[in-house]
Amino acid sequence: MNAPLAYFNGRLVPFSEAALSLHDAGFVSGATVVDNARTFRHKLFRWADHLARFRRDCVACYVPLGSTDEQLTAAAHELVAHNAKLLPPGGELQLVTFATPGPLGFYRGEPQNGPPTLGMVTYPLPFARYRTFFTEGVRLGAVANVWSAPNGVVPPAVKHRSRMAWHVADNQARALAGSTALALAVEDECLTETSVANILIVRDGGVVSPPPGTVLDGISLKVTRELCCAVGVPYTEALVHHRDAAHGSEFLLTGTGFCLAAARELVGGTVCASQTFEPFGPVLAKLLAAWSDLVGVDVARSFTDARA
Repeated sequence: MNAPLAYFNGRLVPFSEAALSLHDAGFVSGATVVDNARTFRHKLFRWADHLARFRRDCVACYVPLGSTDEQLTAAAHELVAHNAKLLPPGGELQLVTFATPGPLGFYRGEPQNGPPTLGMVTYPLPFARYRTFFTEGVRLGAVANVWSAPNGVVPPAVKHRSRMAWHVADNQARALAGSTALALAVEDECLTETSVANILIVRDGGVVSPPPGTVLDGISLKVTRELCCAVGVPYTEALVHHRDAAHGSEFLLTGTGFCLAAARELVGGTVCASQTFEPFGPVLAKLLAAWSDLVGVDVARSFTDARA
């Protein structure tokens, strides 16, 4: 078959046939746990970590997940193997896994909800989306009160598909800092994360990350932490007050699609002070080299040289 497939409720089906019911809680309420992994050389990277977080988050969000890890892994590899054949030379995939509580019974006049919905889809890694991360650096616009507090009903560490807050925040950031800017969440005067990346401040040659439980439990953040240890870059976890940005030499971002990049400017508006950074500094260079060695691909060049 020369068309992409999707995995939907236990079966591989043509992508065009994979669709949520309009009664599904994932559509009606945005009640969707999600994971986003990517490939290098058409092989899933850190899939075990992504799967473990996905299962943990399903439990935390009361979304039943009946499939075993073995079943999900087999489906993921089969889906990637098929859809990767349809990529142009040099192309890679991102794999989205999602689960919802399923159709809501009262919409159908039934007493019970469900059964749960489980799916996987892929899309070509959007190299063009991230190219300027590596040619110019990222512009950030500070936006306050984007997500719930760590003691909220849905903790920040959980990855889910309820993205309205980030949709609004990114549009506010673009109005503040330019058409390609990302929102940087500022909660209680502390810098936290963006819609596509965890953040790290470089200070005195080491990196500082917001502590676990206050931001998304990012797999790429975990990899970056491991690489810091491997190459001798000090790594600490602490609340990052917006005033700390003024003492940082580099401002790093790490996320699944692009691995590791850096900001060149933070536009604060009324939320915090504006600041500029070295977008291609020595800590980024050292960690990007370590990322590239780990995955067997020159990460920066894969984005700057990509045709699409």
